[in-house]
Amino acid sequence: MAFDGVLLYGLARELDEILSGGRIDKIHQPETDEVHITVRNQGNNYKLLLSASANNPRAHLTRQNKTNPLTPPMFCMVLRKHISGTRISCIKQHNMERIMEIRLTGVNELGDVDEKSLVIEIMGRHSNIILINSEGIIVDAVKHVSKNISRVREVLPGRKYVYPPSQDKTNPLNVEAEHVEQVLQYSDDKKSPVELLVKSYIGISTVTAKEICYRGNNNIREIPLAFHNFFLKIKDHALQPAILLDEKDNPVDILPASYKLYPPARLKFFPTFSEALDEFYLMRDKTERLKQQSGHLHRIIKNNLARLYKKNDIISKQLKEAENAEQYRLYGELITANIYQIPEGINQIELVDYYSSDNSMIAVPLDPAKSPAQNAQHYFKIYNKLKRMQKTQSKLLEEIQEEIDYLESVHQHLNACTEENDVMEIKEELIDGGYIKKRSKKIEKKQKQLSSKPLHFVSSDGIDILVGKNNLQNDRLTFKTAHPDDLWLHTKAIQGSHVIIRSGGKPVPDTTLLEAANLAAYYSRGRQSTNVPVDYCTRKHVRKPSRAKPGMVIYDNYKTIYVTPSEERILSMKRI
Repeated sequence: MAFDGVLLYGLARELDEILSGGRIDKIHQPETDEVHITVRNQGNNYKLLLSASANNPRAHLTRQNKTNPLTPPMFCMVLRKHISGTRISCIKQHNMERIMEIRLTGVNELGDVDEKSLVIEIMGRHSNIILINSEGIIVDAVKHVSKNISRVREVLPGRKYVYPPSQDKTNPLNVEAEHVEQVLQYSDDKKSPVELLVKSYIGISTVTAKEICYRGNNNIREIPLAFHNFFLKIKDHALQPAILLDEKDNPVDILPASYKLYPPARLKFFPTFSEALDEFYLMRDKTERLKQQSGHLHRIIKNNLARLYKKNDIISKQLKEAENAEQYRLYGELITANIYQIPEGINQIELVDYYSSDNSMIAVPLDPAKSPAQNAQHYFKIYNKLKRMQKTQSKLLEEIQEEIDYLESVHQHLNACTEENDVMEIKEELIDGGYIKKRSKKIEKKQKQLSSKPLHFVSSDGIDILVGKNNLQNDRLTFKTAHPDDLWLHTKAIQGSHVIIRSGGKPVPDTTLLEAANLAAYYSRGRQSTNVPVDYCTRKHVRKPSRAKPGMVIYDNYKTIYVTPSEERILSMKRI
């Protein structure tokens, strides 16, 4: 995540405006590297979350509630002793670094004014939360760092606090465009402009550097002015925090402003940095839970597909061998026709092929240990066996391919899941299909109540378009929700979602048809392809064969339209 100096610049100012003058009321430490501080200010309570987690270091106001340990950790007790009841005098960022200082003022045991600072260093696995007294001496830290861990600096109670090394970078707020021009044009490093900006200036992440270069048309003559204008807006606090979303609406990154690198439809804006950060981590936790829940299902599907692929290969080889059945029958016929002319004890004989157009000679292999009659019988036996196998295995191969198609469609729907209910419904589908062992009836009944809803879009013409998110939902959408005269769409011979245009028999505008076809292609295995064929017909021409698996249908009286899936077009559509 781009929790860089630019984002922290806006966040620190925001927290300073909200919390300065506030009183430290409560302190909790729900995680080994996470502290929650309740601040009372102007009649309101604010919960400040400080995290030194290696994966998610951050600082922001939160509405999250976590369970606290029965016995507070030592660092929590130290904070309670030293800063409970103190007031926040100011919150500031250190020199555009990913370091935030909370300055605190209180009264010591003697009644004298006592000042302390709580420093939050947001630096990946080196992140820390450090309490410092008025003389700059470390009182305690959530992570103790000795010389054995880092030779650069120690973070231990009683040691003098020193900032992490600055790496000889320049504060971007204090430079003009000419300085950037020199960095880009006269650097000895054979680095890209993005790499040079990250290397030369404090607090600039790769994402922010890419944004600046993008605003400068990736031209080293235009980038300096773009850099200057970008940080002018930062100094003017012209910031608007946003969460960057992927095509499944999962959180990808958090940005301090509207970055032009990304389409506006993929940015979710917030009035404050704290709200954006709190939502980002809640969404990411949800995404992680989805991954954990779906991981087991992915393994089940992949294992079953691997079994089916192997079985498919074996049967395909058997059927390839069965293609020689007629050759064995011919051997048997020719031996029978010449049975009295064939001496015993030979391993091959040249015979006239009466079935060929030119009566050519053919070499017939023989088993010397068998009589001519036994050899003929042997070949007829092989022929009959192969013909029987051809009949049964062809049917079995067809069934295996149907099951492969079905499981691949389940896998595709599982990859597209965005809600826990979607995952649980696919799990229910796999249980019904016998791929997962059935649970108790009590759990099963509870699970049956968790049915997710299809995706709901509105076309440019104001017509509702529904998209199924899994096979069970596809069946419900097509055969229960849709009207017989609604328009039904599906990619031709490609696993994907059922799509319904709620037309009710009325003519469908071309724009709506194209948008629905784009949805059908996008929510299919053809998402990355071009000119994807999408079939469409009225719903009454769609039927479900007897004993067909969920989502499997047949249809007729259809037409075909070709579209290239466009994420941008989908993001621009109204969604309910």
